[in-house]
Amino acid sequence: MNIKAKNWMIPLIVTTLFGLQSEVVAAGERESLEEVRATTMSLIELLVQEGVLSKEKAQILLQQAQQAKLKAKNEADALAADNTQLPEKAVGQPKSIRVQYIPEHVKNEMRAEIEQDVMKKLNYKTEERLGLPEWIDRIEWTGALRLRYQQDMFSDTNAIPGTLNNEVQNMVVNNSTEDRQRQRVRALFGANIHINEWLNGGIRFTTGMLQTPVTPNQTEGFSQGKFVFGLDRAFLEAKPYDWLTLTGGRFANPFFTGNQTFGTDLIWDPDLAFDGFSAQANPNINKSWKLFSTVGAFPIEEVESSNTNKARDKWLYAAQGGIEWTSSNESKVKLGVAYYDFKNVEGERNPVNDSLKYAGTVALWRQKGNQTFSINDGTTNGNLCGSNGLCGLASQFQLINFTGEVDLAVFDPVHVILHGAYVQNIGFDQNEISRRTGNIYKKENEGYELSMMVGQPIIKKLHDWQVFGGYRRLEADAMLDGFTDSNFRLGGTDAKGFYVGAQYGVGKNAWLSSRYVSADEISGLPFSIDTFFVDFNGRF
Repeated sequence: MNIKAKNWMIPLIVTTLFGLQSEVVAAGERESLEEVRATTMSLIELLVQEGVLSKEKAQILLQQAQQAKLKAKNEADALAADNTQLPEKAVGQPKSIRVQYIPEHVKNEMRAEIEQDVMKKLNYKTEERLGLPEWIDRIEWTGALRLRYQQDMFSDTNAIPGTLNNEVQNMVVNNSTEDRQRQRVRALFGANIHINEWLNGGIRFTTGMLQTPVTPNQTEGFSQGKFVFGLDRAFLEAKPYDWLTLTGGRFANPFFTGNQTFGTDLIWDPDLAFDGFSAQANPNINKSWKLFSTVGAFPIEEVESSNTNKARDKWLYAAQGGIEWTSSNESKVKLGVAYYDFKNVEGERNPVNDSLKYAGTVALWRQKGNQTFSINDGTTNGNLCGSNGLCGLASQFQLINFTGEVDLAVFDPVHVILHGAYVQNIGFDQNEISRRTGNIYKKENEGYELSMMVGQPIIKKLHDWQVFGGYRRLEADAMLDGFTDSNFRLGGTDAKGFYVGAQYGVGKNAWLSSRYVSADEISGLPFSIDTFFVDFNGRF
């Protein structure tokens, strides 16, 4: 506590707690007054121990208290003598008590200083007693749990797995006709770390299969033993200016793709982590208008090139820009355009009798849908593609992506959100593909999505709710199939269909959600899947 606070506390104690010395009290109140004086004595002793008051000043206060006690006793005795001469109604009537007036701003200032001083000493004593380091206060723990029931329903007219695992689309599926029911779990646990005024960091662990970048779900079953728990986030985030954010490591998708709470992401899986570096600039034009932009470089797969391995590192270079408008009632309109350039992801054909030279061009992180070809010459497993051969992607991938969202808050807290997205792979070139693969492929390089949500944008508390629905169409080579939504036709491209769902809050940070997805193939062999999800979610 500083000197200013001390100088105010001394007269406050004297005038407020001992201000009764100039007043006359009734005999029935003497006991209560004695209790107040005893408490005050203890308070003075405590202030001396804490160093707030010196012993000299404390002695002055105690002397004043003793004088006040003596004066009050004399006045009380005089009052008892005078009461015999007062009218009957006047006897026993209490006198008013005067309390010195303290200005409100002085009270607030004193309160803040006292609170700061007390908390400082309390924290010091806590650290001294428990041995807690200072940095513990700069960590925010986060996490989420999700229990899921999932039912996959396959059409009876689907092609059998053997024909689906062909050279053109190489789906590599084990089942296409038998329905499947699963109980699944997802667990997320992480920490946001405040390092200093301009630098933050974060780590997060998640369940899921290690060989896929898109899904954190773990199918339950005794026979599996322990669940897999891996590092899914590890990043540093610098903010040299309020409008600029620089991020490096492994982190969440930095691009604007829509409201993720009801699954409006045409080309990216919502659980996909981005490795690499990104820079985001979000300057405000005025109160209503704001610009946003993101650029980044993201390694997909590092390849050890050599004289015998001519494959090169796979990268994604990306940029997005857009504008956001916010109305006086918090309604928003947000528009963005992005360019995604995937480098060295297309396959290269191996020379005759050399199955290793371009083996590294094969995409190991595929789901299904992209058009493929066998990179081996006809004399070396040329007719095999899939689990017994090597399939490369036929097309290059350079995407133009438009995303727009309208958030109507006129019925707040209920919102109406309209979402739309379009993507085109301008890297699809039939002549270039024919030269490299020797095959001719149909041009299927576009996709779009339209959706709507009504309700609270984020489920936070009891009785929050939302309902949503949408339609999606994503052609075979509109996007790399390895990074798309793993719930829509169980992942991949060459899919079209609709989804509907609802979410409801059952308590603070706890909610139920349900979704039904119906998706069919766009071209190629028949392969339709309907999927039903019921989730129980909790977060902290």
